[in-house]
Amino acid sequence: MQWEFSVEDVVKARAEYGLADFRRDLANEVRSNVLSTDEAQHLRSFNLIYDMCYALATDKKFDDFLSGYAYDPPTCQFLSELKPHMDDNVAMLGAILQRQIMDRVEAQMPLEHAVLDTARWHASVVADQQPA
Repeated sequence: MQWEFSVEDVVKARAEYGLADFRRDLANEVRSNVLSTDEAQHLRSFNLIYDMCYALATDKKFDDFLSGYAYDPPTCQFLSELKPHMDDNVAMLGAILQRQIMDRVEAQMPLEHAVLDTARWHASVVADQQPA
């Protein structure tokens, strides 16, 4: 995806771009690049790609993430081929999460609690929101 602002702009709160915005934009990107009119297939592709971006944005090693799909070689191949094209998305999602952590720390929450609270917040947003 391309933005009119940088990752640094999001981290430093110079641009308001949140998780819902990112998920919407990623869903649109998946829809335009995955050649399928099947909505269920789109949702599966989006969830898979989003999960990969989240894992990488939270410093999980790609091979560790991929090991969860070892039973499905076509999915592993798909993700391996897609990964190099997701660097900007991973960086932006990381910036969004970092901003959330920083907001909590600036509100006097200890860093460890801020990280855990951001992870809980992320899980609740993702659970409640279907991509556009």
